[in-house]
Amino acid sequence: MENQSGQPSKKNSNVIYFLIVVVLALLGTDVYLYLQKNKSDIKVVYQHDEQTRLQTELDSLESQIEQVNAGKAKMSQQMQAKNDSLRAKIKVLRTQLAKGKLTHAELVKAQEDVKQLRYFVTKYTADIEELKKQNQSLTTERDTLKTSLATVAKKADTLTKQNQDLDAKVKVAQALKLATANVVAYKIKGSGKEVDVSRAGPAKKIKINFTVASNSIAIKGLHDVYVRIIDPTGNLITPVDGGTFSADNQDLQYTYKTSIDFKDDGSLYTIDWVNPNLPFQKGTYTVLLYADAGTMGKTGFTLK
Repeated sequence: MENQSGQPSKKNSNVIYFLIVVVLALLGTDVYLYLQKNKSDIKVVYQHDEQTRLQTELDSLESQIEQVNAGKAKMSQQMQAKNDSLRAKIKVLRTQLAKGKLTHAELVKAQEDVKQLRYFVTKYTADIEELKKQNQSLTTERDTLKTSLATVAKKADTLTKQNQDLDAKVKVAQALKLATANVVAYKIKGSGKEVDVSRAGPAKKIKINFTVASNSIAIKGLHDVYVRIIDPTGNLITPVDGGTFSADNQDLQYTYKTSIDFKDDGSLYTIDWVNPNLPFQKGTYTVLLYADAGTMGKTGFTLK
């Protein structure tokens, strides 16, 4: 009897143990699932935070590039290519982040890409700054050169004017001037002999005798000499084939033109002139001589 009553009791005890095991297993499963859920939530939150951080990084990089480009520095072809490449990479990363579902591996890859972009943007910024410095240096050099050129040009203009003034002074100093001069009227006999006269009637020609003042800087050699003869009525006597010349900054008509060989030796020169408007008039004639674009001097004669 005792054995029969003990068997059901043992059986009940086994059932209880089994139920306890089942309950513990369920509790373990719940704990595992809870922990896994928390881990998954943490992972999602982590990925979201990383995506937000990456988005902020991209905004910062793009803003940095815009600020650099706003400097209006003239970029080389290589730097322009680098600028375009950086913008393209940022665009690709933005597209990936816009999807909102990056795997862990994609997130890690994006982080590496951003690190590389940060390096390239920093270097790119440094290159642009260096380019700006070079441009500023070139601008300074250009402005300095402009100033120097302006100064040189001004000095050149001054020297040119001084040279022109000096040249004009030298030409004036080189010009021949009369030392002595006199005019004698002549009649011509049938034999051809010339006899000086003081009366207008028989006079046919004049001889202008003159010497030139010593001038060590005057050009030795032939010099054109222009003669202007003013009659007693104040009219210039001009030949039919007469011409003009320049002297004392004006154009003048001449009565006669010849040349002398100047040697600066005090030589006496004589110019013969036959009056085409015979007969001579009574009165005083004025004779002016010119050479080297200036007045040599004047003299005259009187006929009764």
